[in-house]
Amino acid sequence: MNSAIRLAEVTEENWLDAASLSVREDQKEFVAPATGILARGYVYRGCKAKVLVIENGETAVGLALVREFTDEPLGYDLQQFMIDRRYQRRGYGSAALALILDELRKEGHYDHVELCVKKADVAAIRLYEKHGFADSGYIDEDVPDSVNMICRL
Repeated sequence: MNSAIRLAEVTEENWLDAASLSVREDQKEFVAPATGILARGYVYRGCKAKVLVIENGETAVGLALVREFTDEPLGYDLQQFMIDRRYQRRGYGSAALALILDELRKEGHYDHVELCVKKADVAAIRLYEKHGFADSGYIDEDVPDSVNMICRL
């Protein structure tokens, strides 16, 4: 695990760096742009949304958005997760996902995390499976090209 990776809150000092992050062109259909992730954090504030800046030392390398489900079954929703195109394939995604899951375990409000990922995003599915996520069996009719995954904490 990359020990220099840490999670930080969005602040006046780092939000512009966070907003400048982006994925590769072929990944843009899988995740919202960084500014969209930051905006969703604000929109979902009633669901205790947290936008986390993934940092390597002082450098922003990615973003994640975690919120709470407000309807049954209650749990965490890892709604967005991205590593900037310049920092991919260095283990940052795996290290950051492990940190996020550890934080949610410590917080302890819920016993699971769910996410929705496009079936075509094979690399993301493999990453999530490596960290204990599995197909939940739930099919969302609004996004039939996606798989819903769950991880027990």
